Amino acid sequence: MKIAYSAASPYVRKVMACAIARGLNDKIERWTVGTTDPALLPFNPLSKVPSFVTDDGMMLYDSPVICEYLDSVGSAARLFPDAGPARWNALRQQALGDGIMDASQPRRREIALPQDDGRKAYIDLQRGKVSRAIDALEKEAASFGELKTIGEIAVGCALGYLDFRFANEPWRPGHPKLDAWYAKVVMLPPLAETMPKG
Repeated sequence: MKIAYSAASPYVRKVMACAIARGLNDKIERWTVGTTDPALLPFNPLSKVPSFVTDDGMMLYDSPVICEYLDSVGSAARLFPDAGPARWNALRQQALGDGIMDASQPRRREIALPQDDGRKAYIDLQRGKVSRAIDALEKEAASFGELKTIGEIAVGCALGYLDFRFANEPWRPGHPKLDAWYAKVVMLPPLAETMPKG
């Protein structure tokens, strides 16, 4: 298996955290490639990371798809629960974690550009999404486990991305339950071994 890789991408981190949780980390070749590199296009017409190639040559992209594929390989405990309420809950949490990343990545880019009223409004809109998501996670953090579901992994990666790129906007104040949960799980291998760099 092979992944188009960036050590700074929270989506790549989510995939690799799943690989570690599933015992597949050392079975995946990492290919460090930029999203503007034409060499990536045959693997993903969207030219994004993560892009993934399975052992039989199938090309997959977008972290939810790749994570679900990894969940089908091997015999470790599944991160995607079977059909029913637990599955929907895990998928909803994954969407919330991904949504934090989706709002944070473009905001980081926009902050570095000249600030007109439209750009400021966009940045505020994205910051509001993150703030509301963190508030929602605080309400359920007491029920979170130790990175046993795709939802918990996505949330952990999202919080780590906020620490990595927005350390000047701490999310912990006012969110003691989420803070306590993250302090525990960030020490576990899926997150501890995938700390972002760059």
